[in-house]
Amino acid sequence: MPHTVHLYTDGAAKGNPGPGGYGVVLEQVGTGYRKEFYEGFRLTTNNRMELLAVIVGLEKLKNPGTEVLVVSDSKYVVDAVSKGWVFGWEKKGFKDKKNPDLWQRFLKIYRKHKVDFKWVKGHNNHPQNERCDQLAVFASSQPNLNVDAWYEQQGDKLL
Repeated sequence: MPHTVHLYTDGAAKGNPGPGGYGVVLEQVGTGYRKEFYEGFRLTTNNRMELLAVIVGLEKLKNPGTEVLVVSDSKYVVDAVSKGWVFGWEKKGFKDKKNPDLWQRFLKIYRKHKVDFKWVKGHNNHPQNERCDQLAVFASSQPNLNVDAWYEQQGDKLL
């Protein structure tokens, strides 16, 4: 499918769990339009930030049915969707799965668009992936980080 938007994403955590952040680069193909987003949290995990980056990027799209290519270095996210695991998890109510709050949020926005995923090796000089990594690390190192409320309430049950 010809993608009209390329969505590059990355997540980071200093410690796992620890302070974390995500970075997103959204590019509209053929127009030169480019936008960056990032946010940091005081206590979270790398996988939560990887998934949240994809969610936030998709939520920024204004037109339902947008053809999107998500480019991520997260096997956790890319494989869960590309291999269909998340749909099985959903059928089982996400029983014994990590990050059910984010996976449910992901599926809601995922179904509004036409989304493909591409995995890229992290820290391999891919310009947009490197930029997302910089944004995620920057976001995680800011003062007064946001609270990942679901994780902080559930986190001790997950560790």
